[in-house]
Amino acid sequence: MSTETQTRFAAALQDGTLPIPAGLNSWNAGRPERRFGVYRNNVAVGLIGALASRFPATERIVGEEFFAAMAREFIRHHPPRSPLLLSYGDDFGNFAKAFEPARALAYLPDIIRLEIARGHAYHAADAQPMAGDVLAAVDPSRLAGLTFVMHPSASVVRSPHPVVTIWAMNAGEMEIAPIAGLAGEDALIVRPQMNVEVHRLPPGGAVFLEALQTGSTLAAAVESASADSADFNLSANIAGALGAGAFAAVHQPPAGD
Repeated sequence: MSTETQTRFAAALQDGTLPIPAGLNSWNAGRPERRFGVYRNNVAVGLIGALASRFPATERIVGEEFFAAMAREFIRHHPPRSPLLLSYGDDFGNFAKAFEPARALAYLPDIIRLEIARGHAYHAADAQPMAGDVLAAVDPSRLAGLTFVMHPSASVVRSPHPVVTIWAMNAGEMEIAPIAGLAGEDALIVRPQMNVEVHRLPPGGAVFLEALQTGSTLAAAVESASADSADFNLSANIAGALGAGAFAAVHQPPAGD
């Protein structure tokens, strides 16, 4: 099969509106159009299944039929670039944001981003979370200059919508209930041991952790978080992050600094 034919073959597999490549034959001299159609449908069904397995809460929110239609359209515009499907769908959230039939569900792209973060956490490198008593051994005069190493699986998802609550209700973590009137929520996603966990962050917590993740000192991270939220509480945020296993290590500033 020539390179040109392979290109047309791949394009026709991804887009059901395209005709099958000219010159295809079947082994028993049957109709290649029918066989190609079956193969094309099998490819689409397999990719839709791969996306459904990555985004179960999203599928539950919109329903199987709607999800399949949205996924099929996504596949047509964003075919896999690798035979490994672990990261396929990383741009699904951006697609959903522009997908007109889902426009009424303004929170849906953020739910997808949360599920993407959960997938990344699941496949992240293993690491032992930092023990909570490590900070207790630090000289109080040196606390401000501490820098933290985040756990390899840790990430933050920010949203103006109550994404942690919505995700939990559609992941079997809590009962379905009305969301009208709920405020936006930021999430910490981390896998300290075997299971991926989703934690709702307190006020200022997302800015605090993102600052630490980019190498800011504890003092600088506190300043950023306090500017983001007047309700930022350092003790509550440090205790919550330690309890969640969000840190892998802490570094003290060199002596004399």
